Amino acid sequence: MMQQISLDEILSMLLSRVDSLSVGTENIKSKVNIIGRALYKKGLLSDQDIVDAVKDEHSLLLELGAIKEMPQDDMLVAMADSLLQWLKGDGEAIKKSMKVYEEKMRQAIAKEESKPRIDVAPPSVLRQLDQLGGKGKGGKLIL
Repeated sequence: MMQQISLDEILSMLLSRVDSLSVGTENIKSKVNIIGRALYKKGLLSDQDIVDAVKDEHSLLLELGAIKEMPQDDMLVAMADSLLQWLKGDGEAIKKSMKVYEEKMRQAIAKEESKPRIDVAPPSVLRQLDQLGGKGKGGKLIL
């Protein structure tokens, strides 16, 4: 005997699973931050250790083919600085970097929106335009 499941039930199950994954991810992130802060405060992690770990991580990603090229040293240092802000619990620096990031995103969006676009109508719309225009076969409207 087959049991039928509605689309709403499937979507509900999927959304529930996504929610639980999200909670789990946040839980793991919180634990890693707490452990990292404890190690940093005890002096078991130094700023240079973090920079070296970021470089090692990207070297491994490059070797595995997950990235195509090694980021430049200044980018690696910026990534390490971001991690160090979390480890040090520097709220002001984090807020400042978030504002800088948001501004860069706004600029990128504005730049993308200012680019010229080419919109292509589907064939059905072009046929309708041809019929409305009273033209014979093959006339296409280009704006």
